[in-house]
Amino acid sequence: MTGDLLERLRHVFGAAADPGRAAPMRAYMREQFEFLGIPSVPRRELTRVVLRGAGRPTERDLTRVALACWALPEREYQYFACDYLQKHAKVLTPAALPVLRELVTTRSWWDTVDILASNVAGPLVTAHPQLLSTMDAWTAPGTNLWLVRTAILHQLRYREQTDRDRLFGYCARWAGEPDFFIRKGIGWALREYAKTDPAGVREFVADHPGLSALSKREALKNLA
Repeated sequence: MTGDLLERLRHVFGAAADPGRAAPMRAYMREQFEFLGIPSVPRRELTRVVLRGAGRPTERDLTRVALACWALPEREYQYFACDYLQKHAKVLTPAALPVLRELVTTRSWWDTVDILASNVAGPLVTAHPQLLSTMDAWTAPGTNLWLVRTAILHQLRYREQTDRDRLFGYCARWAGEPDFFIRKGIGWALREYAKTDPAGVREFVADHPGLSALSKREALKNLA
């Protein structure tokens, strides 16, 4: 199944390549990745074409396809992998964690990391709470910053199920980090949680003057 799916993916995506669109897409991502030039809406339509008739994948299918997509130069293949993992996140078990870690720390940028964090890591941790210890480890000092962002954002869709103490603990631990993506991630996680617990977020921000201006602004963005 995996080989056939990858062959179909490369055929369908390759046929839709648009070099004229690829250049500005590459520029938007700071020339870090090659692109086929397929915008998000038609890409998702093509993804449905690729997956049409494909059976329910096993965890091994998912991880093999994801790693194979990560090995291809064009970014659209990594987007396909993220969508595929997200669609079948319930199939994943803790055995997939090493692959998820590799995806987060390889060819890393916000466009893939954020999907993996909230739509793959998040459901995986919900289904297997023992992985909370891994999220804790990913926020330890000296950890790869994309793993830190993943751990901070993994509860993004949890709403009332958010572990408030854990979220606030991660944000406080990394409040002084100068990296833009960590500061932005802290603010984004707090802003989302503020939809559920606005008073708690206001109190947290007030009690942590070490938060960057960016994190504070993002956290309080939708609060009167």
